[in-house]
Amino acid sequence: MSTQTTPARPASGRVWLVTGASSGFGRAIAEAALRAGDTVVATARRPEALKDLVAAYPDRANAADLDVTDPAQITAVVAQVLLWYGRIDVVVNNAGRGLVGAVEETSDRELRDLMELHFFGPAALTRAVLPHLRRQRSGAIVQISSMGGRLSFPGVGAYSATKFALEGFSEALAAEVAPFGIKVLIVEPGAFRTGFNTAGSLLRSQPIDAYADSVGAVAANLDADDGRQPGDPAKAAAAILAALDAEPIPLRLPLGDDAADAIAASLERNQAEFVAWEPTARAVGFTADGS
Repeated sequence: MSTQTTPARPASGRVWLVTGASSGFGRAIAEAALRAGDTVVATARRPEALKDLVAAYPDRANAADLDVTDPAQITAVVAQVLLWYGRIDVVVNNAGRGLVGAVEETSDRELRDLMELHFFGPAALTRAVLPHLRRQRSGAIVQISSMGGRLSFPGVGAYSATKFALEGFSEALAAEVAPFGIKVLIVEPGAFRTGFNTAGSLLRSQPIDAYADSVGAVAANLDADDGRQPGDPAKAAAAILAALDAEPIPLRLPLGDDAADAIAASLERNQAEFVAWEPTARAVGFTADGS
């Protein structure tokens, strides 16, 4: 016997659950979904920052308090959305922040905290919604990764590690849930004007002088580029909505010229290296005579 109760609120269009929606990509995605006529539960650690969004769409926007590193809050928010609307159609794992530091500079606490935010939190939210998406036999999970989820460079080893983990997790997830009609979209943005580079969002590990020319230069460039990044978050949000409506949807969606150029160059380097070392890769098995 079904235990489904009557939803407490009517829902228009798809029901979205968006984390980190107070600014940046989360805010842009929430606004794009609302403009499309959908219903959005926008979450943030400071839900008061979402008051204007709720005021602009009082019938279709709701704000909820959520720290994605708190499993109890994840459980509570998913239950709340299901109580309100009876379903969840799109989950966007967006909450995050940046960290610049050489591997040697990065503390264990910084690395663990970033992994909690970028990997364990999204993993927990994904697991919390999957039973409901499977029951619906529909839905989509959007993982906001980064071009740093495909490649890395000095100063972002910890950040990339968290995004590499999220992408590996999500690639397996996509194959596992496809039979249930559930889609997975990994988004890989480059530099966008999201506030990512601002104080409080972008952290800096305690510097070591030896890395001043490499990692120090990266940190300085990020500071200098704040507010001048080429990417438009509103256009990124529109691209994400279009990808979700595509058939089939892409597994990975790079966004921005810088992301597209860097990923294309990385793929070429990886292919060239593989070709150069392919004979070695294939020369390590037992021969026909067992030697």
